[in-house]
Amino acid sequence: MSYPESTAARRPAVVLLATAVLLVMAVGALAYTVVDLAVLGRTVDAFRTAARDTSASPQQIDDVVTLLRASAAVSAVVAALSALVLAGLALSLPAGRNGVRVATWVVCGLGLLAGCCSVAVLVGERAAPLRLGADERATAELLGLIGDAYPSWWIPLNAGLSVGQGLGYLVVATLLALPAANAWFGRHRPTAPVVPSAPVSYTPLTLPTIRLV
Repeated sequence: MSYPESTAARRPAVVLLATAVLLVMAVGALAYTVVDLAVLGRTVDAFRTAARDTSASPQQIDDVVTLLRASAAVSAVVAALSALVLAGLALSLPAGRNGVRVATWVVCGLGLLAGCCSVAVLVGERAAPLRLGADERATAELLGLIGDAYPSWWIPLNAGLSVGQGLGYLVVATLLALPAANAWFGRHRPTAPVVPSAPVSYTPLTLPTIRLV
């Protein structure tokens, strides 16, 4: 005795694993948002303390502090939105909709692209650091203090999270492209309804009879 509905409802392990990876990535993005906002106050205080020994004016210091806060706020918002999107995809994938799988591929592609761009910008800054004129010496000094103002574990944590997120996107995209996932998502694709054709009736052709007198 077979149970086709029960068999069709079983999700492949690759889909469940992709869902779990998306949930872990969502939790990681949310944790980054909390930590980013938590260290902001301490970072600003450390920066102001170090900036007192420079030739920068109070207005220049305030401008850089505003830049720090704006950067942290943008990073927190992006991470929070990423967490919501990843969680939504993770909760929708088990339903078996092929559109959700396509949307997941798009998000994974955008995530990998953003990660590659971030690495390219970082490498470019290291290879060709920002050069300011002599009249902008104070600004150069302040910008050089930003990295030291963050906690010592902040940069390694960011690097680790970036690499982990990139690998996560790659793993999820690969899992959803495996044959088991293709077969399962293909089974849930909507099929066009079959419209029964109306029976065709044939009227017999009668020929007139000719009487010979």
